[in-house]
Amino acid sequence: MMKAMILDGIYDLKKEEVAPLKPAYMPIPEPKDDEVLLRVCACGVCHTELDEIEGRTPPPNFPVILGHQVIGFVEKKGKYVQRLKHGDRVGVGWIFSSCGRCDFCRQGNENLCEDFKATGRDANGGYAEYMTVKEDFAFKIPDVFTDIEAAPLLCAGAIGYRSLRLTGIQNGMNLGLIGFGASAHIVLQMTLHRYPDSKVFVFARSEQERRFSLELGAYWAGDIEDVPPEKINSAIDTTPVWLPIIEGLKNLEKGGRLVINAIRKESHDIEALLKIDYPTHLWHEKEIKSVANVSREDIGEFLQLAAEIPIKPEVQTYKLDDANTALKELKSRKIRGAKVLRIIE
Repeated sequence: MMKAMILDGIYDLKKEEVAPLKPAYMPIPEPKDDEVLLRVCACGVCHTELDEIEGRTPPPNFPVILGHQVIGFVEKKGKYVQRLKHGDRVGVGWIFSSCGRCDFCRQGNENLCEDFKATGRDANGGYAEYMTVKEDFAFKIPDVFTDIEAAPLLCAGAIGYRSLRLTGIQNGMNLGLIGFGASAHIVLQMTLHRYPDSKVFVFARSEQERRFSLELGAYWAGDIEDVPPEKINSAIDTTPVWLPIIEGLKNLEKGGRLVINAIRKESHDIEALLKIDYPTHLWHEKEIKSVANVSREDIGEFLQLAAEIPIKPEVQTYKLDDANTALKELKSRKIRGAKVLRIIE
């Protein structure tokens, strides 16, 4: 038997008494012929899990084990598994599987596949002592990272990598990071390495987050509604709400692009969209682009880059039993870097 934290329905995390995840003991899963069984060491805590819990994503198959930033060791493998062997340390990200046959999959954009399956939503994830995954969707983890350091790279890092690529930024261009949580603090390190002549401007509500960004090398940091000293060529928004989008568009240079790195936005400030003024926010060929999930290529390429830099995520750790605490703190924006559950003590 294995211990897991189970989500059995939709919950409102604004209610202080709510603890959406329930501890449970359940049978250790058996890997299929093309799968491996992982003994989970660590699992990152992601804002997408808040979206799942509060009902903003397509509904999971309840009950479900959340968690899609998983680090574990191969404990057992199916008879068709060839690339991985017993004892290998691997990671699992948000992409659990795709059809492999459609045009998107053949072009390397499995993240857009109609049959995209998400770890911790469409299949059980890493808030547990064991999980199974297809060999093709498990990634070997570079030795330079500890289990705890590696966990946030599987989503916060990989989706940040895709977001940065989609901005179209070139060396010397200004980049804006709107919100400064798990993903943005990794993107900042990546940007300084790949584009050493670019300035990074950070917009965050929290004074603590602004100070943290400056410690990591940001050129300037201000509140969401502050006006930076220079226009921004590209921006990445990682906030859960709409107002920062409006403010970000206002700060974009002509021809600039704002990339929204979020699966869903919360709806409580949807009226902020009414503030969009075409000449102010969108004219002169400004554009908005969304990021949808990640592909296997994103994760593989990012892990190599992260090891080369090397990126060192700032991490707060929690026991598996304290998963609800980590989620509630994430909801209330008590963030410095990333949050990770330590499954093996």
